[in-house]
Amino acid sequence: MTKPMLNGGLYAITPDLKDTELLLKKVESALQAGISLLQYRDKISAKSTLLERANAMHALCETYGAPLIINDDPALALACGAEGVHLGQTDHSIQHARQLLGDDAIIGSTCHHQLSLALDAQAEGADYVAFGRFFNSNSKPGAPLATTELLVQAKTRLSIPVVAIGGIHHSNAQTLVDKGADYVAVIEQIFLANGIKNNCQRFNRLFKP
Repeated sequence: MTKPMLNGGLYAITPDLKDTELLLKKVESALQAGISLLQYRDKISAKSTLLERANAMHALCETYGAPLIINDDPALALACGAEGVHLGQTDHSIQHARQLLGDDAIIGSTCHHQLSLALDAQAEGADYVAFGRFFNSNSKPGAPLATTELLVQAKTRLSIPVVAIGGIHHSNAQTLVDKGADYVAVIEQIFLANGIKNNCQRFNRLFKP
């Protein structure tokens, strides 16, 4: 496997849905609309179901040419052949994930609202960093602490892509892109709203020159 290029765009993150068939249908709609990355994030399923779903998503991602990133679980990423893993600050280390998944894996790191965490992640070999919450978010509750000034600073200090996450909608995404976000990561405005393809295409237009 050759490491996929990280050229920016819409980073879709799956919601917690018990209905696997419905989840995969929604994922395929997003892939058909041309998302840049898909992250499988699942806080409700049993381990056996996680692998079943991850395998099915990876097959869809291969069909549509989008890398699959597994949230928090390098072992699951390895088991399903995903292109990478996204790690929180309390998850496995970047070094552990790299040893397990190899040099061509995409490894992302959550850095909340702290540039110092992002600089550390870059030094440890992360391929991208994610900042957030930028806005109120059901999936990441609590006060928004990340600012657009953080994005400006990050773009001057980092040489890897920057992802913005947390309460991102059509009405507030443009300012994040304008301030330097290479990706916007979205759950609700894609998967829990009507018109998945149209929602994805609207986000995609923010990245057109």
